[in-house]
Amino acid sequence: MNVALCLLVYGGVVALFGPSVLQRLTHSGAAPRLGVVAWLVAIVGALGSWLLAAGMLFVEFATYWHADVAVRVCVDALSTPVNEASPTLRAVSFAVAAVVITGTGVVLWRSVRILLRMRRRTLEHARAVLLVGRSRPDLGAVVLDSPQPQAYCVAGRPDAIVVTSAALDALAPDQLTAVLAHERAHLRGRHAAPTAFVRGLATILPRVRLLTVGAEEINRLLEMCADDEAARRHGAEPLLGGLIALVGAGTAIPAHAMNAAATAVVARAERLVSPASAMRRATNRTALLGVITATMMGMLEVAAGLLICSWIFG
Repeated sequence: MNVALCLLVYGGVVALFGPSVLQRLTHSGAAPRLGVVAWLVAIVGALGSWLLAAGMLFVEFATYWHADVAVRVCVDALSTPVNEASPTLRAVSFAVAAVVITGTGVVLWRSVRILLRMRRRTLEHARAVLLVGRSRPDLGAVVLDSPQPQAYCVAGRPDAIVVTSAALDALAPDQLTAVLAHERAHLRGRHAAPTAFVRGLATILPRVRLLTVGAEEINRLLEMCADDEAARRHGAEPLLGGLIALVGAGTAIPAHAMNAAATAVVARAERLVSPASAMRRATNRTALLGVITATMMGMLEVAAGLLICSWIFG
């Protein structure tokens, strides 16, 4: 049980201190792809440690279901004399295990339901767009008649890039090309998957800042990744002009779509105008790699250290 408790504590530490550390390192977008990886590693590390701890508790209490034996296993693992296993300790031990196991099961069940529902809505919207809109093979997009200038992409079967008739009127040819390249970068990179994953978890656990802040930051960073690819292909100036022309018109876009002009437009515009220096990018990448390595090794070190100690002193 001591390994499970340490894993619970480790996950709590990552969830508590991770948001402030990662937000400081990734907010500027100096290394957006690595920033996304850092957030996902922290989220998976925290949730994985809690899930592993719950699994260990479940196996332990399923194997030693009789109260006296289960408590004996717990107090032996915690190096506590067995004669201290009072009825209160029995109750507390089973209550902790029951809460952890039940809570984990509920979170997993709700996560699967929300992710499946989000995926179904995305597919339905993509199919509806292809039916209602006008296909433009020369643009690689579907055109919808709308008075609002909008451009966004929806991951479906097949994927769809949507641009409104008002956007075609508002954007210059080079701006339209850059905006469409931005949306194609989202689809090629499969950016919708991590965004939906973290958003779904944040919906289930809204009090966990690692998830709520992480969902916002991952969305920002993925938009910056798409900005970088579009700017490399078509230049920063046309993309910046396209974003400015579309900003503020994304209110009717579905939540599961990725919209070029609906997320942190000011910060992204500043980043396009004044990109980070090579030294700053290198420093930021080094710091992020250190955080990623520490997060990945932390859980392994906790488990390995406790197992070694139990082998030495067991």
